[in-house]
Amino acid sequence: MLKDLKILIAEDNVLNQKIVSHNLLRSGANVTLAINGNEVIEEMTRGHYDLILMDLYMPLTDGFEATEYIRQTLNNNIPIIALSASNFEDEIKRCMSIGMNACIVKPFDLEKLQKTLLELGIFN
Repeated sequence: MLKDLKILIAEDNVLNQKIVSHNLLRSGANVTLAINGNEVIEEMTRGHYDLILMDLYMPLTDGFEATEYIRQTLNNNIPIIALSASNFEDEIKRCMSIGMNACIVKPFDLEKLQKTLLELGIFN
């Protein structure tokens, strides 16, 4: 399901970057890393991606701000899945209200990501 997808990972934690990118690369995905929301926005203006995995709390521009920019300024409807260290209802509601498609609690495995994509009807 993830084979050949271009996935932008927005994550500032080096260990999380390694874990997520390693698992996605093993599944055949093409991965690009961004360490803050500014880099996410820059990547979105330069190239095409199939999916963004967006950490919520990053330096400079966080995942919330980057998502709002992608949705409102770039007018891009790319699937964005929030990566959160918590499962708080208010945080999930905020993610959905700004246009994220789903929220996955870290750490997560590929099965959880694939299940989420199927539930959303993305990349069936």
